[in-house]
Amino acid sequence: MKRREFIATGCVGCLSGGLILSLLESCGSTKMITASIVDSDMVVPLSAFRNKKGYKNYLVLQNDILQYPICVYRNVDGKYEALLMKCTHQGTELQAFGDKLQCPAHGSEFNSHGKVENGPANASLRTFPVTITNDQLLISLK
Repeated sequence: MKRREFIATGCVGCLSGGLILSLLESCGSTKMITASIVDSDMVVPLSAFRNKKGYKNYLVLQNDILQYPICVYRNVDGKYEALLMKCTHQGTELQAFGDKLQCPAHGSEFNSHGKVENGPANASLRTFPVTITNDQLLISLK
């Protein structure tokens, strides 16, 4: 293959790959929302977890007051767990991937209950008490 053909083929491949990824991202429903804070509680309507197929596994909640987002998992029994998305190893913001939270800096992984599944982190994530009142999730930030 000649150099010109190689470059043309590579560029077409890169462009089409980027286009496909952007299309796939736009098809998925967003799992990040901005939540309000009232007194010392983050407030999220339960309807935010509903989608066309039933319920989302998790939501990532953000608010300008908070330094790190909070990931709220909806367990199969309908109970909710709220976890601070701050790696306990060196404080890097975690990324949510299905039922795992992962640190992009050093690869630590936490399960949907905040327990360490893969180091170098060795401490569980901070959790927040969650209650349901009037079709709203209240996450106590105290």
